[in-house]
Parts: sequence; C-alpha cells; structure tokens
Amino acid sequence: MEEKIKNIEAAAVEAVKNAANLQALDEIRVKYLGKKGELTAILRGMKDVSAEDKPKIGKFVNDARAVIENEIQVKNAALKESALEDRLQNEKIDITLPGRAPKVGHFHPITLTLNHIKKIFMNMGFSVEEGPEIEEDYFNFELLNLPKDHPARDMQDSFYITDEILMRTQTSPVQARTMKAHKNNEPIRMIAPGRVYRRDDYDATHSPMFTQVEGLVIDKGITFADLKGTLEVALSEIFEKKVGVRFRPSFFPFTEPSTEVDISCVMCGGKGCRVCKGTGYLEILGAGMVHPKVLEMNGYNYKKVSGFAFGLGVERIAMLKYGIDDLRLFYDNDVRFLNAF
Repeated sequence: MEEKIKNIEAAAVEAVKNAANLQALDEIRVKYLGKKGELTAILRGMKDVSAEDKPKIGKFVNDARAVIENEIQVKNAALKESALEDRLQNEKIDITLPGRAPKVGHFHPITLTLNHIKKIFMNMGFSVEEGPEIEEDYFNFELLNLPKDHPARDMQDSFYITDEILMRTQTSPVQARTMKAHKNNEPIRMIAPGRVYRRDDYDATHSPMFTQVEGLVIDKGITFADLKGTLEVALSEIFEKKVGVRFRPSFFPFTEPSTEVDISCVMCGGKGCRVCKGTGYLEILGAGMVHPKVLEMNGYNYKKVSGFAFGLGVERIAMLKYGIDDLRLFYDNDVRFLNAF
C-alpha cells in the first residue's frame, strides 16, 4: 500500500510539473485529490485495512496529499504569472499609434441660431428672461389684451391642459411676468427666448412646436423710430450683412400701431427669386408699440412711459441662414442633416 501511495504521489507531481495551463492543472487536482480521485479512493478503502495499519496508511495518504497540494499551489502561481506575462506582451499599448479621439456632439442649428440672436441683443443691452412653458391663460392671453372669446385667440387656442392652463402659444407671457415683477414704471429692456406650442403644422414651413424670441422695451420717450432702428441693426447682425427692412401695417391685440417687418431677400438680394416669390422681400417678424391697455393691465402708467415689442421665429431665421427648405428636418434627428452643422 505504501508503494502504491508513493507511485500515485510521484505520478501526480510529474503531471503537475508538465501541466501546460490552469485548466490542465485543475484536471490533475480532480484526478488525484477529487471526490473520486486516486488518493481519495485509498482512504475509502481503509475499511479493509487492519486496525494497526490504519494510522500508518492514513499518514502516508495525508503526506502525499500535502505534497501534491503544495506542488499544485506552486504550479498555479507560476502559470498565472506566465499568463500575465503573455497578456502584457500581447495586449500592450502601442504608444506610437495616433490617439483615438472620443466622438463629441455639437449644437443643433436651432441652438446655434438662438445663441447668435441672444448674443446680438445682449450686446445691445437686453437682458434674457425665461418663463414656464406650461402657462396660465391669464398670462398667456388676458394680460396681453386677449380676453376670453376674443376672435384673435382662434389662431392660437391649441394645447389646453385645463380650462385655465395651456402650453404657451408665445413667449409674450414672459413679458407680462417681467412687467408684473417691476414697480414704479421701471425701465425694461429684455428678450424672452423659448419653445412655444400651436396647432400649426399644415405645411413644410410650420410645426406644432417652434422656437421664438420676443423682445420688449419700456421707458420714457420710447418711439416707433426706436423700434425701427433697433430692428434694422439687429436683423443686419443676425444675417451678418446689411439687409433692407420694410414695415407693413398689421394688427396685433397687444400692440398699437402694429407692423409686419420684411427684410430684403437674403437669397437674391432683393432682385426677386423663388424663395421670395419674386417680391424681393421676406416676412421675418411682427412688431409694434405696446398697447396702452397692456401697459395699464401690467402695472405701468401709459401716460408716463411707452414701449415697443417684437417677436420672431428662430426656425425661420435658421432656414434662411442655412438654406434649409423643410422645417421638419430640424426635428427628424437625421444624423446626415445634423452633421452638416
């Protein structure tokens, strides 16, 4: 029995030394030390050994197990170190290769245009004011001289949450909130950029959601000439070239007098083309002098101060600046389109 144990030990040690990898080493461990291993089988056969030989045989088996386990432990460490060396050699980084820059995003054309517009007006001394997109009817309509059942509401009555709460149809309520926050006829010079919502998607130039920038100036002695001069400078800055500006009479409940503002066509320079339908001009925004009733409802004395207001659609500006002919491209998330910017 002693000779058999020594032979098993020698065979196991030799097999461990020749193990090529960790998997082979584990198979050797199972073969000799596992539940059905050769040394374990000897221990299971101890019932047939005489009482005086059992301690002696048990010691031989335990000694052999200790030797084999030690050899396995040493070989396991050596194989792991060798595997690590192989990985370091095969997976090392070649520092001579050029770096791989991570992919980064960039601004959407609407954001680019909006930031450009905000910068222009901020350089002219305007503050940037913001307000909620879910707005009260009181601020969205009533404080702007649009009482309930006023026919001018028809083109804007759109996305109501309750009878008194809706998705704002313009950024004008920010003007009302700003006026309400000022006291004693304090001067205001502000723009209100943001998303607005209307049931307005009947062709490729309209969308139920769009981006708007509205402006408001209130102070003593503000005249229509101030409005005209401000818009002429701002529009030339927006399109980064001198543009002709034309005013046409119009109607808005919150301004009086009111005007539609056209610019000379940025595509043909006013000569007439498909974009401007041969007129040489493009409608670009609406404006006017703040209605005395609006001033009064929002806490201002229209006999002491006056003001002007205007509003423009950012998407329309972006379409003209970048030559985009379909508004829906802004919202399709087509990577080919977005990569152009």
